[in-house]
Amino acid sequence: MIFVSMISTETKKDIRLINKPELVEIILELGEPKFRANQIYEWLWVKGVTSFDEMTNLSKSLRQSLKAFYEIRTLRTDVTQKSNDGTIKSRYTLHDGHKIEAVLIPVPSDNRYTVCVSTQVGCSLTCKFCATGQMKRERNLDPGEIYDQVKMVNVQCEAHFDRPLTNIVYMGMGEPLLNYKNMMRSVELISSPEGMGLSPKRITVSTAGIAKMIKKLAEDKVKFNLALSLHAATDEKRNEIMPINEQNNLAVLMNSLKEFYNATGTKISYEYITFKGFNDSTEDADALAALCKHFPALVNIIEYNPIDGVSFEKSDSLDIDTFAKRLRSHGIMVTIRRSRGKDIDAACGQLANKN
Repeated sequence: MIFVSMISTETKKDIRLINKPELVEIILELGEPKFRANQIYEWLWVKGVTSFDEMTNLSKSLRQSLKAFYEIRTLRTDVTQKSNDGTIKSRYTLHDGHKIEAVLIPVPSDNRYTVCVSTQVGCSLTCKFCATGQMKRERNLDPGEIYDQVKMVNVQCEAHFDRPLTNIVYMGMGEPLLNYKNMMRSVELISSPEGMGLSPKRITVSTAGIAKMIKKLAEDKVKFNLALSLHAATDEKRNEIMPINEQNNLAVLMNSLKEFYNATGTKISYEYITFKGFNDSTEDADALAALCKHFPALVNIIEYNPIDGVSFEKSDSLDIDTFAKRLRSHGIMVTIRRSRGKDIDAACGQLANKN
């Protein structure tokens, strides 16, 4: 029987790692009607159950058979921090004991409730200003682990703000494009009518700049938004803070982003953290404006959340405003994202990296 031979009884497999056609095959081998697979799939990805016992429209014998060979590996909440500004950061424990984090960022005045999710345990890119960059990459998250962050933070959002999430950003721990297959599958689960049903236009994937994978996004003609974590507008400065730039310099990145824009028609965002005395001068603004001429781009200026052991400081508010004004004088669309969660461990990786 396929059901028995596909998995050892000593090591249960996460049923959420099985795609729908495989699930149909298993169900048929068990002598059950095909529609049972659809019911199980709905329980897993629409209703987001955490146990087989919750699948109440399945027979008890089928539930017992599933429990004998499979499990549902869900996240466990480890620590939750709530900021005075409403931001909520959660650290989750994975089935193997690793820690990740997700952040709920509410902006009630704009009716905007965003979750920032992680895609890896740790990160291999070692960006100098990032707490996650101080951690080694342990492993990629699977699609269910990414999905769970959205599901669990959505419950949080409804409990605290009586609203569901409106937006999802892949800007947490890790580099999404170095976990491409799982990231794409998670987007499918989150946006599909057979999953959460959230529009892909409400989803933004952020990358530190992996040119060949940006080209892959263009080839796949993805429907979600793309953001580049830029943070410096010259190769000299970007090399200093983001080692990935040495293999993916700005000329190469601009070429790949142009391919993405031509293939998808989706406006690209630049994420730009300003650091005091490093990248916040009018000359830096002019260099950044030049990078916005290749294709339509939006610049999100981000206030830095300082972390222990890192020498970078947050730019003064006046310098940030001057920087933004200079960009706007070039006709660039600019938003300023003021620092959130200053009274909690809100910087990326800060809580997950804490004992």
